[in-house]
Amino acid sequence: MKVLVTDPIADPGLERLREAGHEVETDYDVEGEALLDAVSDANALIVRSGTDVSREVFEAASELVIVGRAGIGVDNIDIDAATDHGVVVANAPEGNVRAAAEHTVAMTFAVARSIPQAHGRLKDGEWAKGEFLGTELNNKTLGIVGLGRVGQEVAKRLDSLGMELVVYDPYISEERAAQFGADLVDDLHETLARADVATVHTPLLPETEGMIGEDELAQLEGGYLINCARGGIVDEDALAEAVDDGVVAGAALDSFAEEPLPDDSPLLDVEDVVVTPHLGASTEAAQENVAVDTAEAVIAAFNGEPVLTALNAPSVDETAFPRIEPYIAVAETAGKVAAQLLDGRITGVEVTYEGDIAAEDVELVTASALKGVFEPLEWQVNAVNAPRLAEERGIEVTESKTRQTEDFQSIVRVSVHNGDDSIAVEGTLFAGEDPRIVRIDGFRVDAVPYGHMLVARNTDEPGVIGLIGTVLGDHEVNIAGMFNGRETQGGQALTVYNLDHPIPEEARETLLADDRIVEVTEITLDGSEERKAE
Repeated sequence: MKVLVTDPIADPGLERLREAGHEVETDYDVEGEALLDAVSDANALIVRSGTDVSREVFEAASELVIVGRAGIGVDNIDIDAATDHGVVVANAPEGNVRAAAEHTVAMTFAVARSIPQAHGRLKDGEWAKGEFLGTELNNKTLGIVGLGRVGQEVAKRLDSLGMELVVYDPYISEERAAQFGADLVDDLHETLARADVATVHTPLLPETEGMIGEDELAQLEGGYLINCARGGIVDEDALAEAVDDGVVAGAALDSFAEEPLPDDSPLLDVEDVVVTPHLGASTEAAQENVAVDTAEAVIAAFNGEPVLTALNAPSVDETAFPRIEPYIAVAETAGKVAAQLLDGRITGVEVTYEGDIAAEDVELVTASALKGVFEPLEWQVNAVNAPRLAEERGIEVTESKTRQTEDFQSIVRVSVHNGDDSIAVEGTLFAGEDPRIVRIDGFRVDAVPYGHMLVARNTDEPGVIGLIGTVLGDHEVNIAGMFNGRETQGGQALTVYNLDHPIPEEARETLLADDRIVEVTEITLDGSEERKAE
């Protein structure tokens, strides 16, 4: 597989990809039309913040499986376009967390004690000891805007220095904030008003852009603002003015709305503003970590495994994956069989979990079931875009769980609906790893799902199974396995045949000419088309 890397990453990440047998191409200057050409045959694209991965990039990259961001922020990647094209977007959220948190703490001390200013004066030959009166952090209040991974690490470090913590984050609970010794506040203005130091740790999103402006800075009167997250969250003009006028005591920034920071930025003209050129992740360990983490995400995607750091695809905790992994294929197969058995346009899909599997996080399993349902419709589908395809086409998707099950330790049932009729297919595992289709439309069959399968509905009469076997034999189609179920004696029966080859049209016509045979459906699990007649 080909991996295109358009922003520099640490060598250990590149080496990991090559060790896994993949071709790695680096081009750190490519952009515009040249980027579209370069990505046209790439299976993976690895970037940092320097590459704009737009919708045009995804449209030009028909072979693309994953975009890996060697870092946290993904505002340079069109995630909606990626999802539309079935491309995984993954970042490396853990690799530079400690580095970013430590830089935040360093910037807090720097601005509270005027370290850069005093350093500059001394280097210029001036002993200005009496001109700098610093602020101790002990017993002060830290306002944390966004208690994500970096915010949590900052909370741990500054809490240990004796600071009181208040948090503004609409997406966490009071219990989670309390685990870090923080008081959760549901209003940004109140958080800033209580804070002596406010530090920002949110992503740059439409709802966070310009989130801290003139009015918010007025709430932080006499305090310090630290932003080592993303540029654009803080109104830089308003901040420069607030510090210059003494409304805010000082500020320290590592990220800016425009980078490199323009020479005419008002931040550069205010003495009590400390600035660094986006150094938050600039440690040797952090760069190696994010490079290797991104490489591992790419390798997982290539191997068809869950990408644990995916931002637009169902994922699962690494420790839980071994418990659900076998059911991913079971759900996909059940979806394929159900879709090929149902007549008409699919209007709804229901995925039901019974038994032990109901206790697990099954988002990835459900996405795989949808993938199985949609593949026979010849849609370009995978676990990334299957939920969106369902939404776009008005297909209602429901998921239900129950710990109760009658016959098996775990069952995955995929039901498809067309408005009037529905078909349910149930799958499970035998001996922990042997997938089986155990029910089709209520008939118990215990079928082994692979290759070519013939599903026949017929009246439960002597000689019907013999007829089917004879017809297939006459056309040199070998039966590899047979699984039969019936409602009641003399009622309707359903039989699944595993076949070595597809059945010819003449054989189908011969079968359907017999009044005892209600319906025959040929199902394929290898991507070829199904044929149905009744």
